[in-house]
Amino acid sequence: MAAKQPARKPVPFEPGGLPDAAARHQFEVIDPLLKKLYPAPRCGLDFENPFQLLIATILSAQCTDVRVNMITPALFARFPDPAAMAEADPPELEKLIYTAGFYHNKAKSILGASKMIVQQYGGEVPNTMAVLLKLPGVARKTASVVLGNAFGINEGIAVDTHVTRLSARLGLSTNTDPVKIERDLMALAPREDWTNLSHRLIWHGRLICEAKRPRCEKCLLAPHCPSRITPLVIPAP
Repeated sequence: MAAKQPARKPVPFEPGGLPDAAARHQFEVIDPLLKKLYPAPRCGLDFENPFQLLIATILSAQCTDVRVNMITPALFARFPDPAAMAEADPPELEKLIYTAGFYHNKAKSILGASKMIVQQYGGEVPNTMAVLLKLPGVARKTASVVLGNAFGINEGIAVDTHVTRLSARLGLSTNTDPVKIERDLMALAPREDWTNLSHRLIWHGRLICEAKRPRCEKCLLAPHCPSRITPLVIPAP
């Protein structure tokens, strides 16, 4: 009989390798401008504690933050904490979150995560990436949002559709996979800026660099953007 192999330790998630010179230059030019535009960025989801942010982030998958913020007041009034949420009747929960889309799967994740928090973590949302990833419905993006905004821990960079789009348009990453984009951005930005970098890219994507109609003519980053769709106007001497 073959000897039992020892359990392999999980490989830590690390930033990508040394970024190429073009990406580094782009970041060094663009990052100060993003900080000027959004000096104190905040999460687009409304929350009062880590549990509320966890649930709101699960709901935000393929749904806008605006819509989630319309849903959560009634949801948290009815189920204010993990213990209450863990005992929620699935049909009632689904009705409350119906407009977020994919309500059946999201309700299942919310119930599963709440029960695990109560049964295994004393009713407190875990504050480490490794443990958060064990919760139903939680992947790296959700865990990074919770850690960065509820606990002030920069463990990763939340890569949503806005971050994916702007990373490509601004020349910060040539990858399309969110995991690879996250690694690229982590290699460019100092750890203490990871959460806010995600927020700044998201807000710029919402307000200016929209998916279908980017407002390049109003964009402070346009002179340095390789993807701008309007020519720069150079004043006559």
